[in-house]
Amino acid sequence: MIRKPNEMKTEVRDKMRGGPGRVTIRHLFSKEEIRAKTRLCAVLTVHPQSGIGLHQHDGEDELYVILKGQGLLDDGQSRSEVTAGDAILTGNGETHAIANTGDTDLEILAVIMTYS
Repeated sequence: MIRKPNEMKTEVRDKMRGGPGRVTIRHLFSKEEIRAKTRLCAVLTVHPQSGIGLHQHDGEDELYVILKGQGLLDDGQSRSEVTAGDAILTGNGETHAIANTGDTDLEILAVIMTYS
């Protein structure tokens, strides 16, 4: 299946998971279209001075691949700078948050896979 960008559903969330600012979500495919146990397959655009607040992934794994920009990832234990090409895996009850620390958009490929 091929989906062109103009066919993808887009939504904007203010203060996503309690974070500052605005995040745009471009859904590549819906969870109903993916046969594997997947809750989200999207590109997240975290705009400058915006972020996604600290939240937990219980019963699922979330994979982030940083496509563009720079940010600060908080895994509940420490904070790490992330840039294009970095991959982050959070799951099994772990928490994470991410903030855009740059002057341009932070783009993240995000896939949430569920255990059941």
